[in-house]
Amino acid sequence: MSTELDTSFSDSTTEWRQGELLEVTITDLSDRGDGVGRSGSRVVFVPDTVTGDRALVRLMHVKANLAHAKLHELIEASPHRVRPGCIVADKCGGCQWQHVEYDYQLEAKRNQVVQALERIGGFREVAIEDVLNVGGALHYRNKATYPLGSSQTRQVQAGYYQKGTHQIVNLNQCPIQDQRLNPLLAEVKQDIQQQGWRIYDEKYHRGQLRHLALRVGRRTGEILLTLVTADPELPNLETQAREWLQRYPTLVGVALNVQRDRTNAIFGAETYCIAGQSFLSERFANLTFHIRPDTFFQVHTQQAEALLDVIFEQIDLQGDETVVDAYCGIGTMTLPIAQRVKIAIGLEIQPEAIEQAQQNAILNGIENVRFEVGAVEKVLRSLEVHPDLVMLDPPRKGCDASVLETLRHQKPKQIVYVSCNAATLARDLKLLCAEGAYQLTRVQPADFFPQTAHVECAAFLKRVEE
Repeated sequence: MSTELDTSFSDSTTEWRQGELLEVTITDLSDRGDGVGRSGSRVVFVPDTVTGDRALVRLMHVKANLAHAKLHELIEASPHRVRPGCIVADKCGGCQWQHVEYDYQLEAKRNQVVQALERIGGFREVAIEDVLNVGGALHYRNKATYPLGSSQTRQVQAGYYQKGTHQIVNLNQCPIQDQRLNPLLAEVKQDIQQQGWRIYDEKYHRGQLRHLALRVGRRTGEILLTLVTADPELPNLETQAREWLQRYPTLVGVALNVQRDRTNAIFGAETYCIAGQSFLSERFANLTFHIRPDTFFQVHTQQAEALLDVIFEQIDLQGDETVVDAYCGIGTMTLPIAQRVKIAIGLEIQPEAIEQAQQNAILNGIENVRFEVGAVEKVLRSLEVHPDLVMLDPPRKGCDASVLETLRHQKPKQIVYVSCNAATLARDLKLLCAEGAYQLTRVQPADFFPQTAHVECAAFLKRVEE
């Protein structure tokens, strides 16, 4: 070990100070992806480590019983540590777990779900399956949105932010995105440079281009390119867009999204088709979906489809059911389910998503489905139907408490809760199962985001007969 260590800091009674070095053994991974080490009763969170690492870490943010640190020196590597598949993995903030063996990533994600359900939900005898994983740990993302920047030599950059900063790590390829997007990432930056379009400066709110967004249909190969700009007046844009369509045979459309606000939100409300078409086509669950630049669609197509198959196996539809799909988006789950039931109803707060869902229903000739716009907590309780099955797929914050109360009142026979946040899932399941109203029968985690700490889950509940 090349750095001298004051071993007194391993004493849990010694005061920790910012900037000090501490030797720790990593014993766990947090739900944010950091390694977790302990010194007595105190906890240290260390990015870029994995369970089994023995490391020298520098304390960065210190509180009474915990600290956040950064890796200073790896003393002994964990057997779960691997060489990252990306040359900028130590800098780029796009992934947290490139250094973690993939099988152990899956183990850690299942444990994350187990811990959340036990500690927050109070569930201790539930079948929590192994994490579903298909399609591999790399090259899976069907969508990439890169912030744009300028180097010190005024060269256009595109990439992800460096960990903990807003400094761009310039990329010409990314090992987790669909490899068909890499040529566009490398070459479009050069075209932006040649056009002389000004890059947006988020500090002073000056300039034009903010992001480059690329999207591909995994099954069709069709690609959309979108420029996100604070100023829609980009000279020679239409000519450049037509040139891109000619250069890339699989590029079906070029769009411009206008985001004028000082915000971390990537897309603004205005999107214009500059050349080609305003959507790409994708095949999902044997249906065709039209997907626009700002449409929500799961980034791991194969994994989402595999989880849908598990859902169908578990809910055992007979064909005469009424199903409500809350937070339905563009109908990704609503339409495949509609093919197997009497009627399906999709609820979504975003009118643009509902419009796309309706178009996708027409595109696939599905008539036993309807979509309603509005907040789920309001629309759900006003429905004049008694659903047999309710599908929930809320944002990370989970369901509004009134949604859960409405479900306990309506008493559908089955509820399937799809979640991207194990903590809010556990919280909501506890409320649904309170007083014996529902029984949690199974939880199926799925790896929608390999190389990160995020885990998706489908939880299955059955009404307890009175």
